[in-house]
Amino acid sequence: MSDDGARLVGMLRTMYRIRFFEERVKELFGQNLIWGGVHLYIGQEAVATGACAALRRDDYLVSTHRGHGHCLAKGGDIRRTMAELMGRDTGYCRGRGGSMHLFDPEIGLLGGNGIVGAGLPIALGAALSAQYRGSDQVCACFFSDGASNQGTFHESLNLAALWKLPLVYICENNLYAATTPASKTLPLPDIYVRAAAYGIPGVSVDGNDVEAVYQAVSQAVTRARGGEGPSLVECKTYRIEGHCMVLDCHRDPEELAAWKERDPIRMFEGRLLEMGVIATDDIAELRSQAEADVREAVEYAQASPFPSADDLGLADLPAAVVAGF
Repeated sequence: MSDDGARLVGMLRTMYRIRFFEERVKELFGQNLIWGGVHLYIGQEAVATGACAALRRDDYLVSTHRGHGHCLAKGGDIRRTMAELMGRDTGYCRGRGGSMHLFDPEIGLLGGNGIVGAGLPIALGAALSAQYRGSDQVCACFFSDGASNQGTFHESLNLAALWKLPLVYICENNLYAATTPASKTLPLPDIYVRAAAYGIPGVSVDGNDVEAVYQAVSQAVTRARGGEGPSLVECKTYRIEGHCMVLDCHRDPEELAAWKERDPIRMFEGRLLEMGVIATDDIAELRSQAEADVREAVEYAQASPFPSADDLGLADLPAAVVAGF
């Protein structure tokens, strides 16, 4: 298989791992084995996969509150990711961070957070650090259509453009900010056009087309690594699940059905079959291996201990406070 063929198959493998991981997380949440809000990534797998395929392991990535896919696509350990979501001591943050706070400096993952748009200034700092140190690292900053209306978006793009920082802004426009349609928050339907206000390139791609995302982000990464400054890549996509599994989700059934017809994984499977890169048996094997990986991750997490009260520092707190936990 050619290097390009191996890259394409690798991206399909990553998309399977994210999809099956998310589906299992949904089940575990329903069984009360994962707590707190969980923001699923089902339907958006092509964005994280295509973008991260264009990055090096030592490049930085700033995630969002919907970051499981970002972590796995960047090369995160699937077992530690699941353990973190299940609150176990073997997780990335030893079970303290949970779904929205995956962090692993070994792969450049600078974490997600629960504040919409909060990652944009963090990415600015990472890119400034790389420029100051003279490294050729790039920082990829994921955010949503909702975050593009925050002041942090404009402040970050302004400084990144002014200082020509090695930053790639990746907007996952999934058409909803929590439960509010983008049509009620965006005066213009396209977010990439905002790049013009800061004199940087902006491009819009089909976010359900993993190869289109890969090509667009690759160009932006090359530009950033070459000292030419930031770019804005808007990926038009759709999240299939509701916002966080604890809010009612009222969406047009026809809209939902139409986007399910554009499932990024099925689209990519069909393309690779047409290209002759893989055969039907290869797809079955890839899916089976991804399912096994997720199954092993759940077993690993369930066999892992919860953080102890001593590790949490509770032993130093008054008994009345500890009783509140």
